[in-house]
Amino acid sequence: MRFTATNRAQRGKLALTAAALGVGLLASGCGYTNAQQTTAQYQQSDGINTDIGPLEVRNLLIVSAGEDQPGRVIGAVYNSSSEDVTLTLNGAEGSQTEVPVKAGSQTLLNDTSDEAILSTTGGIPGSLVDIKITEDATNMSNTVKVPVLDTTLPEYQEYLPAGSTQSPSPTPSPTASELGGSNH
Repeated sequence: MRFTATNRAQRGKLALTAAALGVGLLASGCGYTNAQQTTAQYQQSDGINTDIGPLEVRNLLIVSAGEDQPGRVIGAVYNSSSEDVTLTLNGAEGSQTEVPVKAGSQTLLNDTSDEAILSTTGGIPGSLVDIKITEDATNMSNTVKVPVLDTTLPEYQEYLPAGSTQSPSPTPSPTASELGGSNH
C-alpha cells in the first residue's frame, strides 16, 4: 500500500508541476510570438520627425488652404548644441523660411511670435511635399516629405496664414422635408 501511495503523491506533484509549467509557457508565449508594441517606434502625431545635425525636428507639418497658397510650418525644433543654429526650410517654387534656434533650447513653431511661412505650399492639403531642411551649425541638409493639412481639423484653424483663401466646406443638400416637399 505504501508503494502505491507514494506513486500517487509523486504523480500529483508531477501533475501540478506540469500544470504550472504549462500556464507559465502559455502566459509567456504571447510575448514570444507577438512583437511588443512598446518597442515599436512610430510617428505619434500628424507631422513628421527628423534629426539634422544638432537639431531634432518634431511633428513638422504645413497648414495651408491649397497648393498655390502660403503655408505655415508648425512643429518643434530642439537644439542640443552649445551654439545658436538657424534652420532653413526650402519649399516649392523657391519658397523659404528661416527659424533661429537658441543653444540648448527649443523653438515652438506654433508660437505666434515665430511664424514660419512658406510663400507657396506646393501641394494640396492631404499630400506630402518635399522640403529641404538645412542647418548652419554643421551645414547639413536633408530633404523630407512633409504633410500638408488644411483647417478641416479645428485645432489647425489658428495656423492658417493670413491672406489664405480657404475654400468653403461642402454643405449637405437639403432633404425634401426640409424644402417643404411631400413624398407622393
